[in-house]
Amino acid sequence: MTSLRRSRIRNVIVPLVLAGTLAVGGPALAGAETINGPDVASWQHPGGSGINWLAVRAAGHEFAMVKATEGLDYVNPYFVQDGIGMRAAGMARGAYHYADVRQSPEAQAAFFSSTALPIVSGGLPPVLDLEDAKGLPPAAVIDWTHRYLNAVQGLTGKQPIIYTYPNFWRTAMANTTEFSHYPLWIADYNGRNAPGPLPGGWQHWTFWQYTSTARIPGVNADIDLNIYSGALGDLGVFSNPFGS
Repeated sequence: MTSLRRSRIRNVIVPLVLAGTLAVGGPALAGAETINGPDVASWQHPGGSGINWLAVRAAGHEFAMVKATEGLDYVNPYFVQDGIGMRAAGMARGAYHYADVRQSPEAQAAFFSSTALPIVSGGLPPVLDLEDAKGLPPAAVIDWTHRYLNAVQGLTGKQPIIYTYPNFWRTAMANTTEFSHYPLWIADYNGRNAPGPLPGGWQHWTFWQYTSTARIPGVNADIDLNIYSGALGDLGVFSNPFGS
């Protein structure tokens, strides 16, 4: 979800953009109404501009994910205001951590959990954004991932979601199936109506990021768009705009 990954897999699908990613649209899943939502980081605040989350929600987006932290020393400067904006708009909210697998997984888990607590405690499960092996071999990244996920679950009481993309998992993670019991958020810009084939032994996906160059009301930049599969149940239980 960073500029590094965007440059690596930015071969975004023109048919999807033309088919409706300028607004709510997106791939039509057979037999289901799509539940759409963006994910955001500092890139969606060009020149320090804000996001109009009421306009995002009015355009039909029911959930949103926001970057909270990266490594051990970066906090998204717009994390708080975006979290408040999502809450005010009545959207289901989630937060993610961008992994640096060279640094302590336990320390990163604590850093993320303490920063993202206002969203994680009353929103969607915490997300691990895993997409850069930093040159480490698969065994080392697999061990790091186990330790991070265990630590975050222990700190938040929620099973984390894994965000990744197929080529990364099949190469940097040696296509391990050790994590297939975790909810999957897959980035797959394939131009079809569903992601796949899925890596790592996953049989189902929870969120699907299908483009990174959509334009939607309320945001003054290109934005990632996602579809929710329904695997976690009714997103309404995660919205709780007036609760914690």
